[in-house]
Amino acid sequence: MTIVLRLLCVVVLLCNALGAVSAQAATEIIWWHAMSGELGKQVERLAADFNASQHDYHIQPTYKGTYTETVTAAIFAFRSRSQPAIVQVNEIATATMTAAKGAIYPVFELMQDEQEAFSPSAYLPAVAGYYADADGNMLSFPFNASTPILYYNKDQFRAAGLDPDVPPKTWPELGRAAKRLREHGMACGFTTSWPAWINIENFSAFHNLPIATRANGFAGLDATLIFNNPHVVRHIAQLAEWQKSKVFDYGGRGQAAEPRFQKGECGIFIGSSATRADIKANSRFAVGYGMMPYWPDVAGAPQNSIIGGATLWVLRDRPAAEYKGVARFFAYLSRPDIQAAWHQNTGYLPITQAAFDLTRAQGFYDRNPGTAISIEQVTLHPPTENSRGLRLGSFVLIRDAIEDEMEQAFSGRKSAHAALDAAVERGNRLLRQFERASPDR
Repeated sequence: MTIVLRLLCVVVLLCNALGAVSAQAATEIIWWHAMSGELGKQVERLAADFNASQHDYHIQPTYKGTYTETVTAAIFAFRSRSQPAIVQVNEIATATMTAAKGAIYPVFELMQDEQEAFSPSAYLPAVAGYYADADGNMLSFPFNASTPILYYNKDQFRAAGLDPDVPPKTWPELGRAAKRLREHGMACGFTTSWPAWINIENFSAFHNLPIATRANGFAGLDATLIFNNPHVVRHIAQLAEWQKSKVFDYGGRGQAAEPRFQKGECGIFIGSSATRADIKANSRFAVGYGMMPYWPDVAGAPQNSIIGGATLWVLRDRPAAEYKGVARFFAYLSRPDIQAAWHQNTGYLPITQAAFDLTRAQGFYDRNPGTAISIEQVTLHPPTENSRGLRLGSFVLIRDAIEDEMEQAFSGRKSAHAALDAAVERGNRLLRQFERASPDR
């Protein structure tokens, strides 16, 4: 009996040793990201599910702070050769990452080198186009993509005598609805989050208007901002006029305005499609959904909206074994079932047509009204040079300058025309600085 027990112990020890060797054999791949809270949990789940699906690679996600903090950390880490294999970077930093050619491993090259299937045609055009070069080659892997949509308080619409099942489709309709809401006691008619992203960048795309020359920067670093055109000036001037009576009420930068809608202060809100889950969870009223409004007298409107969010960039100078695992991970993330689950659990867009089709076939959109609006909006028409997105250097700083000047207009300290002229002038100075510093110059 003693001999048998000893043999069993030896067998157990051998199995444990073999298991430890197997675990050590898995190649670890570091992924720096900027997702906190519930989104961070979804990222952890994605990595865990991939790790459980195979035994050769282990994805290790690490939260590094905001988008700016994450990309800054990656830049410093690259200089000290301690960079991760994967880093999440927001969409407006695409030009900055593209210019860092020695530091990035373009995703299309990675997937070709590792012989993993990867076709830009599988991805939604509004998503693929934003992160592709002039030849259509995707430079980074689309991960979390969102677009602005309209939310409205159906209970307050009903109380104000407005049809709770019909969202405003145009800016004049929105203005009339917001005025009616104010007349019936609401503190503000409507507000928006992300002021420049919604009221300059997406406004321009939805009206098929250029933000900059050179195909919004996709055709070259020598692009010049030109969004101070009569249509955008008219729009910002109208917002400033509505501000006086709180038909529109500016709520601050980023997502600062969103709680005002959730608390029932503002009856209409234009914000990211990715905030739908938060709005639904924190609002004590029936929420309605609609597309972004447009000015009906602008030829070509509505066109299509553009995306926000981030992609996954692969950094150079990591061991070859890690790149095999990264390519395998990206192939996994591209699977329709994985993308559909990510879309449904987070509110971000499905990045592939197959994931959209699967979600629809599963009845998700029927069970959750409003969730398909974002996809319908970004695919409303094939993207043009004006509605593909933008590829402009230092755009984080440029967006700050734009919002500085928008606030001047909303407060009445400048006319809309003067504010937008100043925003363009300040932005173009930043573009020229970026151009001079670029290795492609």
